[in-house]
Amino acid sequence: MGRSTEELLRLLADLESDQVERKESLKTADTKDRVCQAICAYANDLPDHRSSGVLFIGATDAGRPAGLNVTDRLLLDLADLRGQGRILPPPIMSVRRLEVEGQAVAVVEVEPSPSPPVRFNGQVWIRVGPRRAIATADEERRLAERKRAADLPFDSRPADGASLGDLDLTLFEREYLPSVLPHEVLAANGRTVEQRLTSLRLATVDGIPTNAGLLILGVEPARLLPGAYIQFLRVQGRDLSDPISDERRLSGALPDLLRELDELIKLNIRTAVQIGETLRDSRRADYPLAALQQLTRNAVLHRNYEGTHSPVRITWYDDRVEIYSPGGPYGAVTVENFGRPGVTDYRNPILAEAAAGLGYVQKFGAGLEIARRTLADNGNPPPEFTPDPSYVGVIIREAR
Repeated sequence: MGRSTEELLRLLADLESDQVERKESLKTADTKDRVCQAICAYANDLPDHRSSGVLFIGATDAGRPAGLNVTDRLLLDLADLRGQGRILPPPIMSVRRLEVEGQAVAVVEVEPSPSPPVRFNGQVWIRVGPRRAIATADEERRLAERKRAADLPFDSRPADGASLGDLDLTLFEREYLPSVLPHEVLAANGRTVEQRLTSLRLATVDGIPTNAGLLILGVEPARLLPGAYIQFLRVQGRDLSDPISDERRLSGALPDLLRELDELIKLNIRTAVQIGETLRDSRRADYPLAALQQLTRNAVLHRNYEGTHSPVRITWYDDRVEIYSPGGPYGAVTVENFGRPGVTDYRNPILAEAAAGLGYVQKFGAGLEIARRTLADNGNPPPEFTPDPSYVGVIIREAR
């Protein structure tokens, strides 16, 4: 979030702040290099200010306008410093024009990087009090440790480009909060909606939805997370080339998505009437509902949402159901030990907690065992898992 005009004017006049640098112009290559060094230093944020550093171009060391002609070309040149490939990883920065005492000053605002250390021409620049310096090995180590501490699970990170306007706050208050918090806590809790979102890790302290917040409460999650939907096909036959009788794209906030998924599964399960030796009717479904619920929910909750446009794919044939989710086994779960009882890990822990709070997960780590047991009880073969480094697939065959 950018600083206000009032904050910028205060910083310009603050001659002691180590979060400010001033340059009278940008005429020489040496000056541009020094500006890049400052951008790099503010992106590294070694003092851990956790707020932006600011460069004023067209200002004197005394904090007064220098009379520089701040043209659109100058602003474009400053913005282009980010994309030249000399500062890596690319800094988070903005460029704008500021009116000071009737004259224009260019402002470059640099946010602390989530992935330090940041380098300019291969060197790690930092701010030490009022001056810039190249980081020592120990200072580089401190920056690298800070990055590791910031390596949060994907669903805990801020959702790029999202705002609170992307969340269904009515759903949050009407359904989600009563599901995950006891009534007495809600009754005694005087927090604002924003504070509650933050405490449940659905938004950051800056009011930016996390990826979990977007997936759980998003009005349209797939707009910002393009793979956040389910592709369902009902095939009349045993091969993908056979006619397709139904095709659906399921998307939306997690509670709505899982409800719609449950209804679709129920709609496609067939129940046969069998007459036994005693001539009494018995009914058996071609697939147990609980098994398909567990396996499809696992696909939604444990898939990889980062860096892919691929959806969860459910293809329902006449003799089997195939489910494929993007992203291979995660963490302690490997291709070799996948499905082994007691071996669990969570790629999206907040999403998993939300599903449990909403009543869609009975017990953490028990989903595959429930699926195996209910399939066996119904007369279906065991599920056939195909874990791969890039996806997890499972085939469920109809009851014999």
